[in-house]
Amino acid sequence: MKRSLSARGVIQLACLCFAVSSQATASELRAGAFAMDVTPLKFPISMNGNLQDALAKKAADPLHARCLVLDDGQTRVAFVVVDNCLIRRELMDDAKQRASKLTGIPIERMLISSTHAHSCPTVTGVFQSEPIVEYVEFLTERIAAGIKQANDNLAPARIAWGVGRDETQVFNRRWLLKEPSNDSNPFGRTDKVQMNPGFNNPKVSKSAGPVDPEVSFLSVQSPEGQPRAFLANYSLHYVGGTGGDLSADYFGAFAERIGQLLKADNSAKSSFVGIMSNGTSGDVNNINYGLTTPPKFQPFEKLKLVANSVAMAAFAAHEKSEHRSNVSIAMQETEINLKVRKPSPDDIAAAKERLSMAGDFPYKSMPEIYARETLKLAEYPDTVKLKLQAIRIGDLGIVAIPAEVFTEIGLELKRRSPLRPTFTITMANGWNGYLPTPQQHELAGYETWRARSSYLEVGASSKIVETLLKLLKEVAVENK
Repeated sequence: MKRSLSARGVIQLACLCFAVSSQATASELRAGAFAMDVTPLKFPISMNGNLQDALAKKAADPLHARCLVLDDGQTRVAFVVVDNCLIRRELMDDAKQRASKLTGIPIERMLISSTHAHSCPTVTGVFQSEPIVEYVEFLTERIAAGIKQANDNLAPARIAWGVGRDETQVFNRRWLLKEPSNDSNPFGRTDKVQMNPGFNNPKVSKSAGPVDPEVSFLSVQSPEGQPRAFLANYSLHYVGGTGGDLSADYFGAFAERIGQLLKADNSAKSSFVGIMSNGTSGDVNNINYGLTTPPKFQPFEKLKLVANSVAMAAFAAHEKSEHRSNVSIAMQETEINLKVRKPSPDDIAAAKERLSMAGDFPYKSMPEIYARETLKLAEYPDTVKLKLQAIRIGDLGIVAIPAEVFTEIGLELKRRSPLRPTFTITMANGWNGYLPTPQQHELAGYETWRARSSYLEVGASSKIVETLLKLLKEVAVENK
């Protein structure tokens, strides 16, 4: 039997349709991107990332804070990847607070990370480089301004994500020693591995850990298909070879190259922004010590080769991806307390004695440099708080860790995550040194030597992984 709609029913149906339409409009995905120039205005300037401080007299290419804001109508998040080696949490928190006042984006919905390029100005003290106060303020202000500009650029968008592979540019830099040795250990203790052992080294047998060749990405387009932004992630420490000048390293070269491959239009008001974030690369570089003859490169030659290779891998996967606009976003963050491997009273006394016999600063020998690190670390609190984050964009999972994370940890997170794919952005929301696994701590080696560059408790990685998996489950549930 047929039934006709009453006038009241028609009104109710119309209201329902309007509500659904309103929800669809409210949940329309929007995105905005901006690359804020953070190149210093004054030279010479300190560069950190090595045992000895270095002074750069000029910048070979611009440095940027590359910003991306996404909004699904319910949740707005901001990503920032800064051309810098190490950025301490205090600077990032300050930048977030300023940006939040400018945009209304909650600070707990912001992820700021550094690329770990070893050719950028010092804003965090480590080894014999100390922060440049004037540049710290400059960088903080520029990061906040970059987030605001990206937020101002919000416009309807569609996104895609995927995973490419490039196995040619990642090699584990920790090699197992055939016989344990204390030859290079600054504390005179025994190492079972050696970092960057050199070519044709008869004392080593094989690499001590895996690599992750995946190039994960998040692609952002206009509704018409014009490239707007491209956030990639690859587990490669850095490349280097910049001839002593400031440089964004391969991270900057990738950003440019992926734009070329995508045929991005940079003449528009909102120019395309390419972004390469650092994955779990604490024990990985792009030097294959298994070769018998070391290759030779001119300054900047190798980083451009690496950038092109990784960009080609990302582009190939991108061409198979499907962009969509009906995507929801969820983000969770928490803090975790971890113990600090502080020096003992005997360690402190030995460090003071060594430095009393040393020459003038800066120090030349490894034992002297690590003696200074011992005294610096003695001033640290007994525990530190680390900020951890998990983000879901559609079915894509992203986690953030404030450390130089070993590849094994990233692979475990990918394997156990409820979201596919998942990748890790490291040196995010702070910097707490290297993060080896407990098993890698047993092997010792540079990345475990106690200093401001490595001080978290031995079991830190296990606690971080379990915490992040809980956060991933929380954001995954919000997708159901």
